[in-house]
Amino acid sequence: MTRFKLPALLALFSVAACNASLPVPHLTPEPQVTRSYEQAPPGAAPGTCWGKHTSPAVIETVTVQIMLQPAQINSDGAILAPAIYKTETQQRIVKERRDTWFETPCPEEQSPEFIASVQRALAARGLYRGSISAQMDAPTRAAIRRYQQPQGLDSGILSTAAARKLGLIAIQRPADPS
Repeated sequence: MTRFKLPALLALFSVAACNASLPVPHLTPEPQVTRSYEQAPPGAAPGTCWGKHTSPAVIETVTVQIMLQPAQINSDGAILAPAIYKTETQQRIVKERRDTWFETPCPEEQSPEFIASVQRALAARGLYRGSISAQMDAPTRAAIRRYQQPQGLDSGILSTAAARKLGLIAIQRPADPS
């Protein structure tokens, strides 16, 4: 029969306690999908669904030195009195706040089967590592965000364009004029 030494047992419990207290990353909730008759961009087709992502303004703080009085220098170049400066802090908007509207599949189109297909498509691209739960949960939204970010959309709401690129929504082709 093997005996455990007390220091080894204490080390095992302390490692288990450390792992139990690891911080859980905070995921910000995603905005809800908005129907066009409730709120949508100008010109939205009736019955379509839209998501909106608001990117915050980027503000930069700059500290500048403003000369109030120049240095006083005598004729041989010696400084009689140093220059007097005032420090001023200014803020300026580098990038304006911006609302980005994007079409999204309507909630009735997002069945459990559709969401499971989204999860499988994202998993095939290495962006989703969770189980195929058919639930639009936080890990699924985070994977959607990772997929859409390179295309310029920083949102966990699936856009119709992204769903088409994933092969989940058919692309409508113009009617043949013949």
